[in-house]
Amino acid sequence: MRKDAAQAISIGDPDLVGVNESSPRSVIGGHRVADAFDETNTLPRTFYRIECRFVPRREKSLEGEDHTMRKQVARSLFAAWLAGILAAGPISPVFAQQATPTPQASEQKPAAPPAAASLQLSKHNFSKAPRAFPTLARPYRPIKIEEPNLVNSPRLEQLIHDRKLEVSLQDAIELALENNMDIIVQRYNPWIADTDILRTLGGGAGRGLSGTGTASVLGNIPSLNFDPVLTSTITYDDRNTPVNNPFISGTGTASLTSLTTHTAQYNTQYSQGFHTGTGFFASWNNTRSSSTSTFNIFNPSVQSTLFAGISQQLLNGFGLLPNTRNILIAKNSRKITDLQFAQQAITTITNTSNTYWELVFARENVKVQQRAVDVAQKLYEDNKKQVEIGTMAPLDVTRAESELATDRQNLIVAQTAQLQQQQVLKNTISKNPLDPKLFDVEIVPTDMPRQPEAIEAPSFEDAVKEAYAKRPDIQQQILNLRNGDIEVRATRNALLPTATLIGEYGSVGLAGNQPIFGTPVITRGAPIVDATGAAVTPNEFVGVTTRPVIGTSRAGLGTAVDQVFHNNFPDYTVQLSVTVPIRNRQAQADNQRAILTRRQLEAQMQQLRNLALLDVRTTYIALQQDRARVEAAAKARELQQQTFDAEQKKYQLGASTVYQVILTQRDLINAQGNELRALSDLVEAKTNYERALGRTLEVNRVNIANAKSGEIERDTLIPGTLHGEVVGTPKTY
Repeated sequence: MRKDAAQAISIGDPDLVGVNESSPRSVIGGHRVADAFDETNTLPRTFYRIECRFVPRREKSLEGEDHTMRKQVARSLFAAWLAGILAAGPISPVFAQQATPTPQASEQKPAAPPAAASLQLSKHNFSKAPRAFPTLARPYRPIKIEEPNLVNSPRLEQLIHDRKLEVSLQDAIELALENNMDIIVQRYNPWIADTDILRTLGGGAGRGLSGTGTASVLGNIPSLNFDPVLTSTITYDDRNTPVNNPFISGTGTASLTSLTTHTAQYNTQYSQGFHTGTGFFASWNNTRSSSTSTFNIFNPSVQSTLFAGISQQLLNGFGLLPNTRNILIAKNSRKITDLQFAQQAITTITNTSNTYWELVFARENVKVQQRAVDVAQKLYEDNKKQVEIGTMAPLDVTRAESELATDRQNLIVAQTAQLQQQQVLKNTISKNPLDPKLFDVEIVPTDMPRQPEAIEAPSFEDAVKEAYAKRPDIQQQILNLRNGDIEVRATRNALLPTATLIGEYGSVGLAGNQPIFGTPVITRGAPIVDATGAAVTPNEFVGVTTRPVIGTSRAGLGTAVDQVFHNNFPDYTVQLSVTVPIRNRQAQADNQRAILTRRQLEAQMQQLRNLALLDVRTTYIALQQDRARVEAAAKARELQQQTFDAEQKKYQLGASTVYQVILTQRDLINAQGNELRALSDLVEAKTNYERALGRTLEVNRVNIANAKSGEIERDTLIPGTLHGEVVGTPKTY
């Protein structure tokens, strides 16, 4: 359905009446639209079909519900009445009438195109990650992708009537773009390339895709994760450690010396890399520890640490290019897959067109051979009658019978070729040729080959320039060269040593429970004795001063964090790390490989240019030669027809023999076959010339976006012309 033919009449804001117009042999809503022809100008007249769709409006309150219902019913009846008026009689399309459009027509809006049944490019953008908001868990869930639709498109079934599939060349091209398995397989490559873009945006290396240049990125450049990373760690540790110092353990000598500690940790870190080779990280570490040691001021103690740091590559990995090379290559590879898809579309259109014309030739050749059989059969029967009445020798009957057998053999060969070409075309325009609805269907082409208008060919230099600018294979090679340049520059940077400058700033806080001591108290200790252990002075003892614990000063995480933010205990670190690989053979090999690959791509570019030049030249020569060949074949067929007619008249008058009639008949059949062959070769040569110049999509008005989505709109050129003027709205390619 063409966009320019789809109309919508708005009747009130909630009601929509869709008026769809179809071009000849088009399909709307699953039903073929009848065609009528005006007897005066033989222009196709198209009937309209009206589709009404009523969308209820949400009312802001319930007070006017009854009034709204009556209003909608009235609008519905009015829309149905208008639909009946419009459907009652045919309306000439805008291309058949030159009347000034009415104000209503100027207010009409094109109806929305039908949704595609298969995977659509607009439905998925695999280069973007799922949004984390409002569903935070979405980035951690796998996405769901529907299975490929391997059922033939509805358009194919709509064109089948009475076990015959009547298709024009345009129908065949559209069906091929919708159903051809080569197109369907190639349609996935751009989406796969999108995943490489997504991967490289996160800091990874692209996995590569066959035919898109370098699959693995060269150069040992320090990698950075462009996606923020949040790391959290919770640890609980409980251990008893034997020690050799009773004072550390706090248990004295009365028991086995051991140190008991209880530790709980919670650490979290945020890190992220940037395209300049810069890395940022921030960490918050918290530790709670208690032990049996009497030498700890705080028991238990809580330590909180906040650090922030920046790292910068100074040599290897410095700058945008070394760190974004994966992203640049992935984006170029995505463009390459688009060009590969365009190339596949061109190949499919060209093959479909050539197969279509081969089928047309095979069917017409069957008709020619059938006519030859009919003529030979009539000649054989006439000769038998003349032999019976004695006016002809039996040898003439034998010659006629031999010619009849030969013509029947040629007919069988022609029928075999027709069946084979029909099966080839079925495979081209369908996903499943074994579909019961299609398996035993006869394909009936509705277009006949005709000599195209003379092409005003540009100069050879201009034609070659056009081919260089439009051919997808050359555009792919240009992108491959860009990727090669990126590789050379990145590996040149990777030759340098690694120098990393790191700066950190931190703040530490420490707090915990601390005992509160009272007034010191002196108590009697051990007596003073001499060497023999006898008391030196009776009742004299060593005084022992003790401080009794009268309470506990409690402090915890809050106090430690307060110290952190008040910067009571700052921490500064500056570090320069330099790594120099001796001999540096890996980096040298990567750089040399990148340069050699770049030189190879340059040679391949010249190779492709030469092939394109040869392709343009040979296809243009074939086009001109086939055009002259058609004219010569048509003249030969016309003269041979006159010769055959004259020979038949001579034979009827008795002035010729059966042998001469058979010879002229054979020459006429060959002339007819040669003309058909020349016409088919001419239209195929034109198709190949357009392919060589890269014009195939432009000439056939095929939109690559539609080809990717699997839904082809009727806005193409073949056979949509009217008196040499293109019907439809041109598109952007």
